[in-house]
Amino acid sequence: MRLKTFKTLWGNTLPIESACAQAKFAGFDGIEGRAPSVKRQAQWQETLQIHQCDYIAEIVTGNDYVPDRSWTIPQHLDDIKRQIEKSQPLSPLFATCIVGCDAWSESEAIVFFEHAMRLEEEFGLLLSFETHRSRPTFNPWSTLRIAEALPELKLTADISHWCVVCERLMDSEMETLQQLIPQIYHIHARVGYDQGPQVPDPRAPEYQTAVDSHLNFWQQIWQYKHRHTADEISMTPEFGPDGYCHLQPYTQMPVVDLWEVNQWMNKRVRQAYSDCLDAL
Repeated sequence: MRLKTFKTLWGNTLPIESACAQAKFAGFDGIEGRAPSVKRQAQWQETLQIHQCDYIAEIVTGNDYVPDRSWTIPQHLDDIKRQIEKSQPLSPLFATCIVGCDAWSESEAIVFFEHAMRLEEEFGLLLSFETHRSRPTFNPWSTLRIAEALPELKLTADISHWCVVCERLMDSEMETLQQLIPQIYHIHARVGYDQGPQVPDPRAPEYQTAVDSHLNFWQQIWQYKHRHTADEISMTPEFGPDGYCHLQPYTQMPVVDLWEVNQWMNKRVRQAYSDCLDAL
């Protein structure tokens, strides 16, 4: 089984040519991010081919990462369709979907995901739904109930969101998380802690416990996939800006270089992956 890792385009300010070159040089297999405008698609297609760079599409509904509360289920579904169509010329491996709304009842969320899953067959693109704040998958327990109702639902696991929602690391909730593992398709490798979705610097010794907590869960996912003879598993180190990255007071300068942190995270998870499989 092969681990494939991806550079996130969240916060990226480089031209796509530089972003892909940077990703490949740093040992990533590709990039993950939202599809470009139609007029830039030919440039992206050429760049991905030149650099032999795989692409994971990101789909975000509701007009932003925190969705507009007035949007209906049909509006979210139409938005997924539109973004699938925009991404298809780039031949994405699959799409990570940050979709729906946390304010919906679980029955509404199940109906929504049922319809969203049908779009996989309609468009021929695998959809993996992220465990994300402001969405129906914002905590582990409702996510498990939704997943149990929809056993074919695929998940992008980002438990850093759950750390801040629950105000604790997920070690105490491992029984719930383990039940989700068969439906986890992709992993976002960001490390959360009890008061936030992103530790200031995962390399710092004071956050070693949080890093180890996340690695423990990721290793259980890898072990499960290995036992079930998966060919590969994908992961995106996803430390980012937009309020996630801690800033110095007054100057608003980031406390870390996010690209350095994501490169470190890439190396750290690859080493943990190797150690995990060696131990089997």
